[in-house]
Amino acid sequence: MNVAVDTNILAYAEGINGLHNRDEAIALLQALPPESTLVPVQALGELFTALVRKARKSRAEAAAAVLSWGDAFPLIETSNEVLLAATDLAQAHQLSLWDAVMLSAAADARCRLLLSEDLQDGFTWRGVTVINPFAARRHPLLEALIQA
Repeated sequence: MNVAVDTNILAYAEGINGLHNRDEAIALLQALPPESTLVPVQALGELFTALVRKARKSRAEAAAAVLSWGDAFPLIETSNEVLLAATDLAQAHQLSLWDAVMLSAAADARCRLLLSEDLQDGFTWRGVTVINPFAARRHPLLEALIQA
């Protein structure tokens, strides 16, 4: 089962929003199977911006972090089809375009889950369910993936 990772998970792992969130995000990412954990290219772009603006990292440090995450997990490209589907998704469900691109990319890559703290927990579109991996009660599919 493929799972996509949203920007906030990577940002937390980089230390944005405190050490507790960092440790929790790193533990989560280490528990997931690397070959079926995918990162949308959109997430890496957003991570770069967050590292520069919020974490006050230099552009060189932010670029190094982005390259490191891109090496750690397979990437999901943002194709024309992904963008067109995202515009429909954003319109139909009142999502931001960038959140819709993330979800559309996950669907295009045949992910079953999109791990995100930002999107609506439990929202399902084209077979992808958005789940908050930091919720008090872990989603059964995420728990099964971690235990496998």
